[in-house]
Amino acid sequence: MRSVFSPRPPPNPLIFPLTRPLMASSGTQVLDPPPTPDDSLCSSSPLQHQDAAQTEEEDTSTAAFGVSPSPNGYLTGESRAERAWAHWIELGRPKFIVAPMVDNSELPFRMLCRKYGAEAAYTPMLHSRIFTENEKYRSQEFTTCKEDRPLFVQFCANDPDTLLEAAGRVQPHCDYVDINFGCPQRIARRGYYGAFLMDNLPLVKSLVEKLALNHIRVSCKIRIFPKLEDTISYAKMLEEAGCWVLAVHGRTRDEKDGKKFRADWKVIKAVREAVRIPVLANGNIRHMEDVHDCLDETGVEGVLSAETLLENPAVFAGYRTPEWVSPGGEEEMHRDGLLDQADLVVEYLKLCEEYPVPWRMIRSHVHKMLGEWFRVHPHVREDLNAQSKLTFEFLYDMVDRLKKLGGRIPLYLKDKGVAKS
Repeated sequence: MRSVFSPRPPPNPLIFPLTRPLMASSGTQVLDPPPTPDDSLCSSSPLQHQDAAQTEEEDTSTAAFGVSPSPNGYLTGESRAERAWAHWIELGRPKFIVAPMVDNSELPFRMLCRKYGAEAAYTPMLHSRIFTENEKYRSQEFTTCKEDRPLFVQFCANDPDTLLEAAGRVQPHCDYVDINFGCPQRIARRGYYGAFLMDNLPLVKSLVEKLALNHIRVSCKIRIFPKLEDTISYAKMLEEAGCWVLAVHGRTRDEKDGKKFRADWKVIKAVREAVRIPVLANGNIRHMEDVHDCLDETGVEGVLSAETLLENPAVFAGYRTPEWVSPGGEEEMHRDGLLDQADLVVEYLKLCEEYPVPWRMIRSHVHKMLGEWFRVHPHVREDLNAQSKLTFEFLYDMVDRLKKLGGRIPLYLKDKGVAKS
C-alpha cells in the first residue's frame, strides 16, 4: 500500500512523558477532539530501535529463566514459550480482563473495573501512525498510572516500522504491546487493519516479528476463520512470529453482532491446545457464571469482557444486572447487592476528576451505565443529550435527580446462603 505521507526526519528516541492534560474538569472547558483516524495507516517513518539498556535488560531476563537468545536476539521454539509463560506467571496469571474498546477502556474506566475484580486490562485501540506523529493524540488517548497493571496497550497498524516506533514509546509503561487483528468494522476495512489483515498473512507475520525482534513483548488479539484448520494455522504462525499472549475472539470477521452470533468456545479450546503460549478467550460473557464456564470449557488462562462491562463495570466482582438474575428461573438465589449503576457512575466520575479524559468518553460511559434508568426517565436522558458542554457538577446533579425520581435498579449478587434444589 503506497504511503501518502512524505518522509519525516527520525523521531526523538525519548519516551513521551505521561502528562495529564486538561480535559474533563470541573469547569466547562472542552478541548477540540483529537484527530480522527483516517483511512490510511501507511508511513515512511524510519525504524525506531530500542535503546541498548532495554535490550540488555531483556537478554538478562531471558537468561534468568534458562533461556538463551539466538545470535540475532530472537528466541526460537520452546525458549519463546518458556519466556512467554515466565512473564505471564510473574504477572500473577490474571483471569478477569477488561477487553480493548475504542473510546471506552480508558484509564478511569479501567481503574473502576479493577476495583471490582478485573485483574488486567487493555487500553482502547490506538492508531499507530497518529500516535507516532501527534503529541496531543498521545497525551489524550493514552494515560496510565502505577496501579494500572498488568496492562496491554493495543495498536492497529499495517506498517511494521510505524508500529515499532509507537510500541517503543509505550513499552516502559505496560506489560504487552498488543496488535489488533480482530476489528471487523468498516473503518478497519477502509484503513486496512484489524481483521482485514487476515487476507494478508505475510503482513500479519511481519508486524509481529518486527516487535519480537526488537525486544517488545507483543500480544495479539484475533478473530477466527470459518475453517478450524485455518484458525489453528493462523495461531501457530503468530506464535512462531514471536507472540507472547494470544487473545481469541470466538467469532469470524463477518459475525459482528455479538447478540446474534455466539462465540465458538470449541475453536478457542482448539487454539489453546495447539499453541504453547498463554491463550485468552473473548465472547459470550454476561456474568461470572459465564466467565467460569468459559475457563472450564476452554482451559484458557483468562477471559476478556467488553460490552457487558460497559453496562456493569462490577461484573468481575460477581454483580449482575436484572436481565441476568434468573437465567434458569432461580430468582430466589440472588439478592440485592446494595450497589447500582448510579453508584458506579459516581465512582467513575470521581476517577475522571483524578485521571482526566476527553468528555466524549465520559458521556459514552454515562449513557451505557444508566441506560435502563434513562428508559424509565427519558426526560433526564434528553437533558443530558442537550448539554453541548458537560461539567462534573451537571453530571453529579443528574445522578442525584435520577435517585430522587425513584425507580432504583439494583445490581444483584448470588445468594450463597441458598442452595440449589
